[in-house]
Amino acid sequence: MDLAYIPSPSTGVIHLGPIPLRGYAFCIIIGVFVAVWLGNKRWIARGGKPGTVADIAVWAVPFGLVGGRLYHVITDYQLYFGEGRDWVDAFKIWEGGLGIWGAIALGAVGAWIGCRLRGIPLPAWADALAPGIAVAQAFGRWGNWFNQELYGRATDLPWALKISDGPNRVAGTYHPTFLYESLWCLGVAALVIWADRRFKLGHGRAFALYVAAYCSGRVWIEYMRVDEAHHILGLRLNVWTAIVVFVLAVVYFVLSAKLRPGRETVVEPDASGGSGEAVAAVDAEAVPADAKADVKAVPAESEDAKAEAADAGAKPATSLSKAAEADKS
Repeated sequence: MDLAYIPSPSTGVIHLGPIPLRGYAFCIIIGVFVAVWLGNKRWIARGGKPGTVADIAVWAVPFGLVGGRLYHVITDYQLYFGEGRDWVDAFKIWEGGLGIWGAIALGAVGAWIGCRLRGIPLPAWADALAPGIAVAQAFGRWGNWFNQELYGRATDLPWALKISDGPNRVAGTYHPTFLYESLWCLGVAALVIWADRRFKLGHGRAFALYVAAYCSGRVWIEYMRVDEAHHILGLRLNVWTAIVVFVLAVVYFVLSAKLRPGRETVVEPDASGGSGEAVAAVDAEAVPADAKADVKAVPAESEDAKAEAADAGAKPATSLSKAAEADKS
């Protein structure tokens, strides 16, 4: 008999009248808000303007959700388009099923659009948001707990996850891989924050560190899972994806450090209010018309003063010449 285990929720949804509140969606929403909040603090610390991170997230988050769902549906197409399946279920995102690989890939496209509109470099924005993304993933994994999904092999450890009977699952106690990944993501966030402060990472290297660190943990966590998945050469598809993405992240980190060492000095050009010429132009427009007339009159008065000074200087010279002529005579 199991004396200790982590219980699973009896249901993943609570109805508030006619409105369903789903644990999976709730965890995703909390993660997004925390990521934006943390990213905003880091962006301001690097010299950016408050609110910029949220403005770009308006583009990145919807793209990321679509990308995450597309990756899941494409790589697990048999769940939606196989015999006896209903393809409409592919749109039921609240039932779970978001692939982080697709979310990051398509989310980056949305972020690129937002950055282009604001005139800021995407790598700098990604560096600021990197730890927040890891924290968002930590929250998001608890959505899998609500849905009783993505658990590991059977175990009788004290922290085993108890799963009840249901579609595509057998009652028992299993490794809580959702918890392992949640804790790993929090560790990744702490690593990126520390490394960024210690080594002043820039030009996308903080984001690359996040990607590499997450992938290294995803490999062993994915290896423990027992849910249905496609295999290539004996390894789950997501294991291969993690390996490839890890290599790409490390290559980018190394090349970026050689080609663009240091950190960006300016992440948002207009964050300090613009250049001195722009400020002068604005000040000039703000000067009242009467004041402008007075300002224009100053040079004219100066010219008159110069003329008077010239005349005054000429009189002594004339007197001296007359005195000289008198001595000669």
